[in-house]
Amino acid sequence: MSQTPQTAGDGTADTVTLIDNRNGKQVTLPILHGATGPDVIDIRKLYAATGCFTYDPGFTSTGSCESAITYIDGDEGVLLHRGYPIEQLAEKSDFLEVCYLLLNGELPNPEQKAKFEQTITRHTMVHEQLANFFRGFRRDAHPMAIMCGVVGALSAFYHDSTDINDPTQRIIASHRLIAKVPTIAAMAYKYSVGQPFVYPRNDLGFAENFLHMTFAVPCEQYKVNPVIAKAMDKIFILHADHEQNASTSTVRLAGSSGANPFACIAAGIASLWGPAHGGANEAVLKMLEEIKSVDRIPEFIKRAKDKNDNFRLMGFGHRVYKNYDPRAKVMQQTCKEVLAELGIKDDPLLDIAVELERIALSDEYFIEKKLYPNVDFYSGIILKAIGFPTSMFTVLFALARTVGWISQWKEMIEDPTQKIGRPRQLYTGHVTRDFVPLNERG
Repeated sequence: MSQTPQTAGDGTADTVTLIDNRNGKQVTLPILHGATGPDVIDIRKLYAATGCFTYDPGFTSTGSCESAITYIDGDEGVLLHRGYPIEQLAEKSDFLEVCYLLLNGELPNPEQKAKFEQTITRHTMVHEQLANFFRGFRRDAHPMAIMCGVVGALSAFYHDSTDINDPTQRIIASHRLIAKVPTIAAMAYKYSVGQPFVYPRNDLGFAENFLHMTFAVPCEQYKVNPVIAKAMDKIFILHADHEQNASTSTVRLAGSSGANPFACIAAGIASLWGPAHGGANEAVLKMLEEIKSVDRIPEFIKRAKDKNDNFRLMGFGHRVYKNYDPRAKVMQQTCKEVLAELGIKDDPLLDIAVELERIALSDEYFIEKKLYPNVDFYSGIILKAIGFPTSMFTVLFALARTVGWISQWKEMIEDPTQKIGRPRQLYTGHVTRDFVPLNERG
């Protein structure tokens, strides 16, 4: 097929015409214009008109939905939540305010913010019987495996918020997930280290409460460091949503079938677990451990530049951002603040990370290839410094991303044009053949 854009009277291309070279048939498809970003060709009638599907492995050139939540311009290094730059939100806002923004479309006024914070705080406890689920896992179970199971099990305890056709139940489920996932995440950590679960406290802020549930023990008082709490809050903000990535698409696809919100978020957690997605910051630490010392960095830099070597520097560059990851700029400063607050000066892995950062920001190869340190590079360093094991890194990502997933799910449910997801395929298997009895097969 050849492609010819049709120009409207005002000079803008509003349609595109496809010509089937096999039979000379033409089909004209509309071009849809978003608020910003690339236009999209509406191919919903393509199959009916031509008998052809499009072929797009990974859906990297396909718009799967209409959304007003998050916008990314990878070439310019832009990330907007409801129109607000991520840098402004990270510096001037807090995580629960960003949660309200993603869910409702606007920043809250003081009264709305206070009410929302109270609602989330009052939902942080989980059903006491959920503790029994944890005891069914092996002690060495990966925390993400626990998260998948326990979050999915929430639908067995909260029947009054699983009717997706009820707007009130949808918002209650949204609030419950934002509030309870941090509690479940902290419980997963406690279970992995053999310590008793710590209940949430209503007198603490969101990030403070999570840190307290994670690191406090019953035998002594634990005071949350405000610098660490602020850093944690920023990490949550920077990971809150990131448009139609793999896990978000998974949540939407699961939700399109009518599945309850708890099951959908569990599906998103499972997708996030993949090392190519949410496991990237965990991979950064593993890479630093492989390098072992600062004096070995040149060896690994050389390997990274060698096209015939499979070694990759994790935490550098980004599939979407072809410029500096805007989240990384915020995280870079936060990283310095955390390391200074904790007085960490002689950690070998952190020394390697600092030197790698210096090289990446000055080496012509990295600059030319735009392999800047990304958010995963800095977040991995910060989380290690705070005291989280690498197995918890993706759990923290899931905790933060829950609000993005549930906002995207809610938007999808409320979209009258949304249909159940049903991707097509290019079939390359056998055509019809007759069954051969077992005794006749060679």
